[in-house]
Amino acid sequence: MMKLIKALFFRFLTLIALVLVATIWILLDARPVIAQDNTVNYTYGELQQQDFSHKDLEKGVFAAADMREANFEGSNLSYAIFTEATLLKANLKGANLTSSLLDRVTLDFADLTDAILIDAIATRTRFYDAVITGADFTDAVIDRYQVSLMCERAEGVNPVTGVSTRDSLGCR
Repeated sequence: MMKLIKALFFRFLTLIALVLVATIWILLDARPVIAQDNTVNYTYGELQQQDFSHKDLEKGVFAAADMREANFEGSNLSYAIFTEATLLKANLKGANLTSSLLDRVTLDFADLTDAILIDAIATRTRFYDAVITGADFTDAVIDRYQVSLMCERAEGVNPVTGVSTRDSLGCR
């Protein structure tokens, strides 16, 4: 009988210890969640020819949005998400796209003059016939084939960062 009581007592202590460890783990891992009231979300939006020029759209979400001929000139789009978006003929002159996610985006015929794409991720993104004069792609992740096409027409120096487009793309 005494062995049974000891065994039950140790199981009870083990259960208490596990609950205590789990509670401490949850409390240490808990981070306050901050609502982002100012974050714009245009996922799947039909935003053709919309004017977003000179706006603060930091951390905005434009996933799968159709933004043909949209105007983002001079806008802050740092940390924005453009996954699978269409920016065909869009105006991104002087836009700040630092650390943005541009995965599988169509930027054909877009104007990226003096745009900043430092640390941007632009995998499987198309830049066919995009104007990239003065754009800064420092440390951006871009498919090798797209980089080779852009190097053929890369020229200019970004007026904000002072980095040449050719250098930022790693052109030879």
